[in-house]
Amino acid sequence: MTPRLHCFGESGNCYKAALTLALTGTAWEPVFVDFFHGAARTPAWRDLNVMGEAPVLVTEDRTLTQSGAIQLWAAERSGHLLGDRYESLRWVLFDNHKVSGVAGALRFHMNFLPPDKRSQAVIDWLTPRLLSALAALEAQLSRTPFLTGEAPTIADTACCGYLYYPEPFGFDRKTFPAVDAWLSRLAALPGWAHPYDLMPRVPGRSPTLPLA
Repeated sequence: MTPRLHCFGESGNCYKAALTLALTGTAWEPVFVDFFHGAARTPAWRDLNVMGEAPVLVTEDRTLTQSGAIQLWAAERSGHLLGDRYESLRWVLFDNHKVSGVAGALRFHMNFLPPDKRSQAVIDWLTPRLLSALAALEAQLSRTPFLTGEAPTIADTACCGYLYYPEPFGFDRKTFPAVDAWLSRLAALPGWAHPYDLMPRVPGRSPTLPLA
């Protein structure tokens, strides 16, 4: 069977998995998860993933959850994007905690919550933490074209997960020239696609408007 990635276009974590599958040349099919309308809170979904999160990759012989595990599976299976395993995983783990872990929460808070539920205090707390993590990416990418050296790896497909989205969340590519150039290098790779083109989205929703 063709591996099926349960995902939705608004999720940077789903994008990390989908982009890795695409760039490694792995055959896969997207399965839309209506996350914003409670799909991940159903008993059926919890049977699939006890963590109640997306993405989930279902293959012929296993079910994988967490984007980093799916990225590692695709890289090891295809022989592409792994690089030095420990260097790659170092950045994947950094991303999960410092980049995506903050950017995802900040972007959700600023764009997907109804305006009356947003808190400026939350935004003010998360924003400097994201900028600090992006400064680390900027420093590394000022030294090497990709995060672990001369070639792209799952380190790159992890750390870029939220950085192509159009919604405002405190990230301005012009403020980070090395990150900006890196994102352009990744976008030039065969198989790259924008998250809203690579995965199904909430039907009829503008990418700049909060969910009703």
